[in-house]
Amino acid sequence: MLGRIFPRPTNNMTKSTYNKKELKSFTKSFEKAIKILLLGTGESGKSTIINQMKILHINEFTPAERIERISVIRQNLHESIYEIVANMEDLGLNFDCQTNKNSAQYIYTIGKILREDFKPEDTYVEHIQNLWYDRGVQECFRRSNEYQLNDSAKYFIDRVEIVSKADYIPTTNDILHSRKITTTIHEVKFNVKIPKNMGGGLQEFRMFDVGGQRDQRNKWMYVFDGIDAVLFIISCGDFDQNLREDPKQNRLNEALKLFRGVWHNRFLVSAGIICFLNKQDIMERKIMEGKSIGKYFPEYENFRVSAKDGSMFDESNKTRCFIRHKLLEITSETPRPIVNKECVRKECYFHFTVATDTDNIRKVFYDVHSMILNDILSRMGLL
Repeated sequence: MLGRIFPRPTNNMTKSTYNKKELKSFTKSFEKAIKILLLGTGESGKSTIINQMKILHINEFTPAERIERISVIRQNLHESIYEIVANMEDLGLNFDCQTNKNSAQYIYTIGKILREDFKPEDTYVEHIQNLWYDRGVQECFRRSNEYQLNDSAKYFIDRVEIVSKADYIPTTNDILHSRKITTTIHEVKFNVKIPKNMGGGLQEFRMFDVGGQRDQRNKWMYVFDGIDAVLFIISCGDFDQNLREDPKQNRLNEALKLFRGVWHNRFLVSAGIICFLNKQDIMERKIMEGKSIGKYFPEYENFRVSAKDGSMFDESNKTRCFIRHKLLEITSETPRPIVNKECVRKECYFHFTVATDTDNIRKVFYDVHSMILNDILSRMGLL
């Protein structure tokens, strides 16, 4: 079960709690948009969070947006099967039969990148299905942490027959599972209702998504100004993988280093920090397959889960709590001094999330919204 460590609105927040003058002052504080910045390493799930905001607060995806996503999804599918068969030999694995070898050769011939005019046919679907049922291919997929493979590989390969149809239109779930590298700054605007006991009305949010790959982080500074909150996304399912851009660097270690830089950044000293420990589903699947974070973080073996956080014998629970513990260690570090300003100690809030699960993100964002409301009330001296 996914955990939540976040303040809920207090029960005593009734209309009688505040007088008219206080409510007017509180409502006025929402005249400016709340600016939220999404940060994290590449493939952590930032763009999926942006898409979830569209689903929850706007009108999902237009027909044009769905059609535009077809080529991205088909490329995700093709690249996934290509990477799997391309790594068979390196991992010392064999195909079950000559027919499947021929199917692999068919995929090689197409190449890693699909042509813009590529139209999937029945033959294409048949070759991919042959490969997917091959025992060597399944073992290669199981060992996908040893090379670079999209998280959505199984999802789209399982749907190859549907995705390859001439009249295919992506579902909302298809779009949430698709991956497209973010190379520009994306912004989404939406409104959220303010509770009636707090004055009512609408509050505007502006959420910014910037690329997480190393060569994209130089753009981050351009959106730091005026940010009210940072959503830092950590992919917990990455504990056994290395970076695409640096095959020697563990992805989770990279995320922890990046979080430290964001936590101590002087331009974000007044911004609230909310951390999403994302891809809990992928983390749990890997643990069920017998993989352990202890192989990559030796200190995990001596880590103990506190009684309030559940059973230490639940390996998934222990793993997620360990990752949160690593982040808490960073938040406990002495703040860096800022010129002409006192050192500021702030709090970080944590959520365990699955970005592709709309219900999960709906609950999480409700709490994020509540935290921001409580923060404003606190600064006004009303809490």
